[in-house]
Amino acid sequence: MSNMEARTSKVAIVRCDSYEREKVSGAVREAVELLGGIDSILGEAAAVQSMGKDAEIVLKLNMLGRHAPEKAVTTHPEVFRAVGELLQENGYGNLVYGDSPGSPVSNMEKTAEGCGLKAVADELGIKPGDFDRGTDVDYPEGKVARRFVLCNEIAKATGAGGKEPAGLIINICKMKTHQLERITGAVKNTFGCVCGVNKAMTHATYQSPEHFARMLADLNTLVRPALHIMDGIVAMDGNGPASGDPFPMNAILVSTDPVALDAMFCKLIYLDPQMVATNTACADAGVGTWDDEKIEILLGGVPMQKEGAVITTDELEVKYADKNFNVQRSREFRGSMSLMGFVRRFANKKPVVIANKCVGCGVCEQTCPLEDKAVIVRQDSTGRAVAQYDHSKCIKCYCCQEMCPERAITVKKSLLAKIVDRRWKV
Repeated sequence: MSNMEARTSKVAIVRCDSYEREKVSGAVREAVELLGGIDSILGEAAAVQSMGKDAEIVLKLNMLGRHAPEKAVTTHPEVFRAVGELLQENGYGNLVYGDSPGSPVSNMEKTAEGCGLKAVADELGIKPGDFDRGTDVDYPEGKVARRFVLCNEIAKATGAGGKEPAGLIINICKMKTHQLERITGAVKNTFGCVCGVNKAMTHATYQSPEHFARMLADLNTLVRPALHIMDGIVAMDGNGPASGDPFPMNAILVSTDPVALDAMFCKLIYLDPQMVATNTACADAGVGTWDDEKIEILLGGVPMQKEGAVITTDELEVKYADKNFNVQRSREFRGSMSLMGFVRRFANKKPVVIANKCVGCGVCEQTCPLEDKAVIVRQDSTGRAVAQYDHSKCIKCYCCQEMCPERAITVKKSLLAKIVDRRWKV
């Protein structure tokens, strides 16, 4: 068997340097065509095989919070538009959209309005899905998570809980950094299938990056989106997934394999895919592969490049990766160092408040998944309300940092942690 025949997953990467409507539409269409076309991709889904193009298609977006598109926090409206129009033009008319926002009290449609996504949905006639209410779903096949509370729309579409699937999911994610898992991409975006406050409870249950990643692996085997489309035209680096900086990566990535897609995201930012727990956990669970030898990259949108040309991951790094992308590339404690429990507490990173940015709104306290809150808002010595941490309680889930509307929480490393990072720099 040849090396190319041994490859099991395909990732289409199409260069796109702006959110100009025609450019985005062209990039999304080209990427989908490189994978064989929308009918070929969706035709594999059970719901399409039984109901044809009347099957419900849930466009699962990234709607972390009410952030303007230029902040690079959420799926850009033009990417959403491009996917919706492509589906409608190919006869798929039963479309709904949504996400469960990061805050447990946020309304989905109001969040969509704040992100500029509702206006596009209304224009295209795409209905809002039921993402504000949940359905208890037992999942005995899960390796670590045997129960989920899924948003009603997700439970209905996928048939989770033993029912006949009424549709399928297309996962339209955003390319961003993430303090717990290093990056958030296709795999992590499915966490928005979990309804409301249950996401916070899940963080409290699965606290380490590895344990949380194994939960996500179970979730991905349960809901299994049919297609993953990543908005990487303007990504977010640094203090992501909500308080980082917009960073142009100029790419749309598409795959039916979420792990392969995230692995190629890693390659574009010089991050070893094995350093991302969601990649390794999902590979172990059979969700997909991060292995270079099993991924075929189809490149498009590049001048002087043969359309649909296959390139290697090494060529992808050399030609298109950006070392200036600010992401955690260093290894955690390894080997004998992992036994030194007495120094671990001094080497971990932790969330801290930027006092002059904090307005005392209480979102961090509200978002903290612990019953005995690790962060509370109280008056400081000047009588000003400001968030304050008890780091002895903190589980390092970074929900507070993720949801802070003022970008007033960052993640700080101790001097020892910085030394360790330099020692094991990838």
